[in-house]
Amino acid sequence: MIDLKDFEYDELMEFLTEQGEKKFRAEQIFSWLHKGIRSYEEMTNISKATREKLEKISYVSTLKIREKYVSKLDGTVKYLFELPDGNCIESVVMRYHHGLTICISSQVGCCMGCRFCASTIGGLYRNLTAGEILNQVIFAQEDMGERISNIVMMGIGEPLDNYENVVRFLHNVNHEKGINIGYRHITISTCGVVPKIYELAKENLPITLTISLHAPNNEIRDKIMPVNHAYKIEELLKACGVYAETTNRRLSFEYSLIHGVNDSEENAVELAKLLRGLHAHVNLIPVNRVEERDFRKGSAGDIRKFQNKLTELGINATVRRELVSDISAKCLKIRKNKS
Repeated sequence: MIDLKDFEYDELMEFLTEQGEKKFRAEQIFSWLHKGIRSYEEMTNISKATREKLEKISYVSTLKIREKYVSKLDGTVKYLFELPDGNCIESVVMRYHHGLTICISSQVGCCMGCRFCASTIGGLYRNLTAGEILNQVIFAQEDMGERISNIVMMGIGEPLDNYENVVRFLHNVNHEKGINIGYRHITISTCGVVPKIYELAKENLPITLTISLHAPNNEIRDKIMPVNHAYKIEELLKACGVYAETTNRRLSFEYSLIHGVNDSEENAVELAKLLRGLHAHVNLIPVNRVEERDFRKGSAGDIRKFQNKLTELGINATVRRELVSDISAKCLKIRKNKS
């Protein structure tokens, strides 16, 4: 069976015309899909005959909210969404002065093996379809009762390891007949799948590319990020330069500060030297505690010292707002116990 949400707009039009429908049906149905309908019966301007015909050969995918946690500190909402096959993924909605930002997942699990990341411990179960990625935005927006204006693909999974479905999702979520979120309000984070960075550059979409770097040299990165064995930092930064030049978008680098591993003043100096000339922004992340790992974050003073050293050396650096402590580990524990 075909999930209609996996189709891009033109593909949906082609599919419907093959079923004997007029082209204008694509606009009607595409709009309904992005409004979060759960069945064909809700498509009130589509004839019963057409709905019954479509129901025999396709379906409309949905997500179920299995668990939901709302921070009492800043209103951040963390969702554990259940997929039709029983697998679970996490999404987080954060409130900023410019509106709501959702952090979404691209895979069930992850195979990248980053040592400081809890999502990769169980390995990769499967890729999410384009429709399943889109549903996180649709159903979180419906539950919040407010428009989501920004998307970051920094949840479970490596987006560029699920390249085709992610690109389909980008086209659909940006489409004027759908949710219509501008490309410039979308960020994709990658641990550094170099060939796919080049492919994404060719798409020439003005999205922000964020690189999960987390180390100032290959020696440290080899120990904490297995992807570095395939693509060294030098190769990664070359691809980043091509992406920035092609899209005319500023690069962003994520750097999880792990006490005693990559957070010394010497590491800051080395990182600044590495990124000099790239017109890059560094997002410093106090490492999250993972039960299965012994990594820990430094003190607030250590983090600020690292940031100040980068700034002193001409690198724009900020400390990411941490997911508030009262909900930070909730969904992960439940996903591990129930999925």
